Amino acid sequence: MPQSLPRLQNHILAALPPEARERIFPYLEEVAMPLGKVLYEPGDKMRYVYFPVDCIVSLLYVMEDGASAEISVVGNEGLVGISLFMGGESTSSRALVQSGGTGYRLAGPRLIDEFNRHGQLMSLVLRYTQALITQMAQTAVCNRHHSIDQQLCRWLLLSLDRLPTKHLVMTQELIANMLGVRREGVTEAAGRLQRLGVIEYRRGHIEVTNRTKLEELSCECYAVVKKETDRLLKPASSPNQLSL
Repeated sequence: MPQSLPRLQNHILAALPPEARERIFPYLEEVAMPLGKVLYEPGDKMRYVYFPVDCIVSLLYVMEDGASAEISVVGNEGLVGISLFMGGESTSSRALVQSGGTGYRLAGPRLIDEFNRHGQLMSLVLRYTQALITQMAQTAVCNRHHSIDQQLCRWLLLSLDRLPTKHLVMTQELIANMLGVRREGVTEAAGRLQRLGVIEYRRGHIEVTNRTKLEELSCECYAVVKKETDRLLKPASSPNQLSL
């Protein structure tokens, strides 16, 4: 079906067998996900899961004083709203669109119904959840032990992996909020990358001009996350068999 093709740009939806698509696709609702849109706040009861297509959603932990820091990013490799099938129904994080685009949302009961069939969807989302946990853990280590320059490189690479282009629309202030650092620190780090010919930055637009160099300048955290994500999300040989 031609109208289904954009949905297949999301890797989880694309990996579903035909019978699961027939059950789920009619209930997917295409939604605009513009930059800055909040999908849910901490403590909200979650009613939908979101499957990004060409956008990125940042999961942020928000402090009492309003300060925040990113704990993970979600793009077309995954979904937003794992609490729905983990049994919690709410979460302590905020989901904020950091790079605008479109996605699909699915009502919670539809997801749970398919999840409880113990088929391919359950296998996919459980493996994706493990990959997301790896990213969260590595982000915590990176923020504690690595420089702002290395954190920025990791963040840019993770974002690029989840977008169809090498361009990011992102202000330095928003990047600083994501990384939980001062804006001046991001300005200085971005300036160094630009002088090295790795990125070009102008008026909130970032273009990566030398990805190889960007990977060299990044800490090991990016490679750890990418390797584990690739391992966990490669196709399984059968609906109920995890790919190891």
